[in-house]
Amino acid sequence: MNKRGQKIVIVVGVVGVCGLFALGSLVGAAVVGYRAVMRAGAEAATVQNLKTIAAVEAHYFIGHDRTYATFDQLLSEKGLSSKFGGHPVRADDYVFNLTVSPKADGSSWYKLTADPVSESGGGRHFYFDSDDGQVRVNADRQAGPTDPVNPD
Repeated sequence: MNKRGQKIVIVVGVVGVCGLFALGSLVGAAVVGYRAVMRAGAEAATVQNLKTIAAVEAHYFIGHDRTYATFDQLLSEKGLSSKFGGHPVRADDYVFNLTVSPKADGSSWYKLTADPVSESGGGRHFYFDSDDGQVRVNADRQAGPTDPVNPD
């Protein structure tokens, strides 16, 4: 092969390697972006789910002697979608936990947490209770009543 042919082969090889590197970088960025969008979507859906559960609980509270309901009670009254059935309750890549506790005056209160199904998948942890009425968030661990209010 002459020198000109060798130069062409080298140039084609360098361009091919650079093209593969560029393509790999684009694919990597797309995967990271896709995961971030999916996580943000799951978090937005979870915040909306918390608000929906709170609204259904408020409706139940009014009609049931100032007491709140468990998931099973809310489902049996047709207040919640069947996606909140099952043990544990899982929706939109989150696990929901609803705890109802009695108060001394005969009424009750509840706390509701939503935690990502998988810690490796990321996602923030959410907390809501009937006394505070605000969605609270923690990026690192299960959220509680002292965590910051969710800005969304």
